[in-house]
Amino acid sequence: MIDAALLPFQLPFMQNAFLIGAIIAPPLAILSCFLVLKGWSLMGDAVSHAVLPGIVLAWLAGLPLIVGAFGAGMVCALLTGFLADGSRLKQDTVMGVVFSGMFGVGIILFVAFPSDQHLNHILYGNMLGIGAEDLWTSGLIALAVTLGLILKWRDLLLHAFDPAQAKACGLRTVWLHYGLLTALSATIVATLSSVGLILAIALLISPGAIAFLLTRRFERMLILAVAITFGANFLGTYASFYLDSAPAPTIVLVLTIAFCIAFARRLRGVRREVSDA
Repeated sequence: MIDAALLPFQLPFMQNAFLIGAIIAPPLAILSCFLVLKGWSLMGDAVSHAVLPGIVLAWLAGLPLIVGAFGAGMVCALLTGFLADGSRLKQDTVMGVVFSGMFGVGIILFVAFPSDQHLNHILYGNMLGIGAEDLWTSGLIALAVTLGLILKWRDLLLHAFDPAQAKACGLRTVWLHYGLLTALSATIVATLSSVGLILAIALLISPGAIAFLLTRRFERMLILAVAITFGANFLGTYASFYLDSAPAPTIVLVLTIAFCIAFARRLRGVRREVSDA
């Protein structure tokens, strides 16, 4: 019985799946907190889908896929900001137009130039096929993004709540704005080989949303989001072995269940406050 329970930890491909889940957890969790606070949920969705044409073009040009993915992600983020600042349209409207257009171009290129299975893994994730190169790439990107967010979390928090006040305090709000977008693009690149483009959005939003329901202090929200992401990645990967399912969607299912539990807990708390009043 014990041997069967420990079997996933003895298989090299499962060990790599657990490891990649731990590597990508901190940047995804911390970013999700800022995305939730700023109302940028659609931005994570936009960038994660918009990298597809960059991936296909990089493959056609013989370049590393992460180069094309990061380039396309930055084009999406910068183009969204430029169009939002230069028009009367709201940012969520601009994001919807930009990401759907770029994703459509990516799908056309993907179908027009058939490739090997690797691009399918980029779309749907391949945690069980993670290699040493993927671990190093994701690890270096995740480390850089996590350190940057931790060092600047107070400035980013002020910018998220009150950009005008942040500017009045002497903060370089433009750098903070596009720095966060750069971190978002880089983090999505770090998740390409594991959760894939389609499921990356859940890991960019759910941890922050769950933590937001559980606490009102941002410092605690960051810690909770990281712990939730670690736990979901571990439980989802472990359960997928016995359910004979892919780890990435199983992780998302765990996050969805956790969100429902947090929402129910918050709802009970609200009802209790109302009844006490």
